Amino acid sequence: MAKEATLQVRMDSELKEQAELLYKQMGTSLAEAVRIFAKQSVADGAMPFQMRLPLSASKRTLGLANGRYAIPDNIDECNDAIAELFEVKSL
Repeated sequence: MAKEATLQVRMDSELKEQAELLYKQMGTSLAEAVRIFAKQSVADGAMPFQMRLPLSASKRTLGLANGRYAIPDNIDECNDAIAELFEVKSL
């Protein structure tokens, strides 16, 4: 497949340097990694990985029990909140 188009992406210079080093160590380049990402996205019909917010960055409510439960920062707090929400003795 001929390379006929150019893609320009702005990113933090430190991130770019880290990514270039990573891909160089893997025997490829950042540009090739972007092409691989695009090809896999098209093949999957989606992002080639699951996108989600980290629990600590997302202080959304669960939307249950009148929204009184916030998403906890760690799995133990999450398990406790779910157990309390559904009146489960232990998970």
